[in-house]
Amino acid sequence: MKKVYIAGKIDGVEDYEEKFNAAETELKEKGYICMNPAKAQLNLGFTHDEYMHICYAMIDACGSVYMLKNWKESRGAVMEHEYAKENNKVILYEKFWR
Repeated sequence: MKKVYIAGKIDGVEDYEEKFNAAETELKEKGYICMNPAKAQLNLGFTHDEYMHICYAMIDACGSVYMLKNWKESRGAVMEHEYAKENNKVILYEKFWR
């Protein structure tokens, strides 16, 4: 099975869970196993650096990263994108997916 990490803006987005969960549903329908950081609730009580360390570990477990449309608005998602590129992950973009 193909494993994918979902990346996008969380901070300041009221409906971020809905956006991440919708992407997860769509990806599962296409045969992916999803790593959805919005479900992990890691943004509660962890510093940004701690959170990124955990996210990088999740990316390491996946062969690809799915970038939500708003990813460029997020410092963390931009970092995840760079990490994915540096680690030769397949990068999928929501704006081109649909």
